[in-house]
Amino acid sequence: MTEHSRDTPQFYLTAPSPCPYLPGRLERKVFTHLVGERATQLNDVLTHGGFRRSQSIAYRPACEQCRACVSVRVCVDDFRESRSFRRVRQANADLIGDIRAAIPTAEQYSLFRGYLDSRHSDGGMADMTVLDYAMMVEDSHVRTRLIEYRRHGPGTAISGRGQGALYGVALTDVLADGLSMVYSFYDPEEITRSLGTYMILDHIAKAKAMGLPYVYLGYWVEGSDKMSYKRRFLPQERLAPSGWLRVEE
Repeated sequence: MTEHSRDTPQFYLTAPSPCPYLPGRLERKVFTHLVGERATQLNDVLTHGGFRRSQSIAYRPACEQCRACVSVRVCVDDFRESRSFRRVRQANADLIGDIRAAIPTAEQYSLFRGYLDSRHSDGGMADMTVLDYAMMVEDSHVRTRLIEYRRHGPGTAISGRGQGALYGVALTDVLADGLSMVYSFYDPEEITRSLGTYMILDHIAKAKAMGLPYVYLGYWVEGSDKMSYKRRFLPQERLAPSGWLRVEE
């Protein structure tokens, strides 16, 4: 094997399968492996080009007759908090997000399991076991972190960690130009907190504190209700054939 062939990623195309976002459509994906010493650099480049990471795989839609999936990233420095966002932040003022190493725990899986059973019982991840969850967290060759959300405790000001029950978890990649939210889940019983929205707001705040210009939210799919929330975080950039285009409203 030549040096060039080791450094050049190989891309593959999946067979057509039912689209999880738009009924009656088929999806295909192009993917490559994120392994080896250059995995972090490759993940940065591919994420900038519209790919997403799942374990040690980077993928993006490659559907023949559909371009509904659009990569979205929030512009951190110019982000505007609406009144509804401020209410969400206030409702969760008692929580803190602790950035930790990507190490799975039984407590995380219990929350993950409850979230799936409540919100995505018919989805593709519904049958994930504790071992599957551990692989989702650990099988990464890039800079991946877990952010755990708990209530403030007496020592939080010093340690930066909360205490008590686990309210939410985000699996997040730290990129050269931003934070990429790979997957997040939370307590489905805490309806009034809007935890999904809060975790995005917290990622925006964390990215700003880290000097990173973007938070990558994955794909916005026009016509898919479960993806419509991503339009609310403005200004944002959406990936078009000509490059990233800024959207103000």
